[in-house]
Amino acid sequence: MREYDPEIEELRAKVHCAVVLERTPPTWKLDRKESTKFSLKYRRGEGEILIVSHGGRGWWDPTSDKRGDVFGLVQCLEPLNFGHVRKRLRVFAGMSPRFPAADRAGGRPPPERSVAERWVERPAVWPNSLTWRYLVRKRRLPAAVVQAAAVADVLREGPSGSAWFAHRNDAGAVTHVDIRGPTYKGSLTGGAKSLFRLPPEGPALPRLVVAEASIDALSVAAIENVRADTVYAATGGGMGPGTIPAFEALLGVVATLPGASFCSATDANVAGERFADRHRAIAEQFSVPFTRLRPPLDGGDWNDAQRAFSEAEGSTP
Repeated sequence: MREYDPEIEELRAKVHCAVVLERTPPTWKLDRKESTKFSLKYRRGEGEILIVSHGGRGWWDPTSDKRGDVFGLVQCLEPLNFGHVRKRLRVFAGMSPRFPAADRAGGRPPPERSVAERWVERPAVWPNSLTWRYLVRKRRLPAAVVQAAAVADVLREGPSGSAWFAHRNDAGAVTHVDIRGPTYKGSLTGGAKSLFRLPPEGPALPRLVVAEASIDALSVAAIENVRADTVYAATGGGMGPGTIPAFEALLGVVATLPGASFCSATDANVAGERFADRHRAIAEQFSVPFTRLRPPLDGGDWNDAQRAFSEAEGSTP
């Protein structure tokens, strides 16, 4: 065990992980729309994502199991030994991230009401509502699939025709809401990701399909004509701390059923392949047969595939 070193502790306290990302070429950039007060999302290149947490003292990779403190971050970015990492961090000590302080908190004040309270305030989606038209006409989801999500109360009407998708925990409580609309992509502040799932409850089902976005999960459901043996789930992009326990709880049940299977329906890009690799590893832990459902459009997602199928069939939603 390494002996206590006051300089190491001082560097951990004084070097913000965001500073390291912003000053290590090729540099990373803050995704302001996807960042929150407690999780700053940084991107670099296709599929490269790192989340800065714990007030800048910690970080984690939503596409893998990598996480740690600022020393581990430098070693994740460059193959340096501990002594060289210490020298690098001395230069960064006391520096502030380049983005304004307001953006370090996501640029938004703390919500006055919980995610669950804001969810129940929104109306249900109804035929020909703005959200219905966005999902059916622009996203080309079949009306029956939109209706199924609305009836299951995992979809609600958001402002300006946006669609609100609920993540629920094992007790059925809404813990996080993803938002997709004609002009907006984001989520409610103050939430904790679990899983979007359709159906959200009911008898145990032997097949689990997991996509990145809720609309992608519904698109796979549409393409498969909503299989009765399947839970269609989504992580809402990168997996949050609550996502893995939700996976494990679901797979723990799936693994006990005849014909159990886990299908990864992530995007057809670099990030999607990384997520699929994580899904495969989780499936192996539970000895559940794994299948990679890759969208047939290179670089696309399952909603791209659904729209292409719909247009090819010449269907009118």
